[in-house]
Amino acid sequence: MIVQSMRILFVCVGNTCRSQMAEGLARELGLEASSAGIEPGARVAGHAVAVLAELGIDIAGNQPKSVADFDEASFDKVIGMGCGVSARDLRLDEDWGLEDPHLGSIEKYRSTRDEIRRRLADLSAQEA
Repeated sequence: MIVQSMRILFVCVGNTCRSQMAEGLARELGLEASSAGIEPGARVAGHAVAVLAELGIDIAGNQPKSVADFDEASFDKVIGMGCGVSARDLRLDEDWGLEDPHLGSIEKYRSTRDEIRRRLADLSAQEA
């Protein structure tokens, strides 16, 4: 099981899809999780909200945030979602390299959500 006191920051480009879903899923596991983007979008993607709602997780009130709003040193893990985030001047403990579902079908968002869930389970196993 993931250590409940672990603080995780999930980072992607726009903070509208992958990192928002990761934050919601991690919080559902009881983690202290946040998400941010290197170039934050205007709003969380509707499909991201919908596919988490299918699991009973509400991220409808979330707003995209900038990595500049966070002190990455205050997190135990900083996880990149992919799409060039690792090329930025940002501490990443790992990069999950997930394809960006932005503007994709709801099935693509479900697939991304399920992959994030799998990776959180793997992280849990590593921390146990």
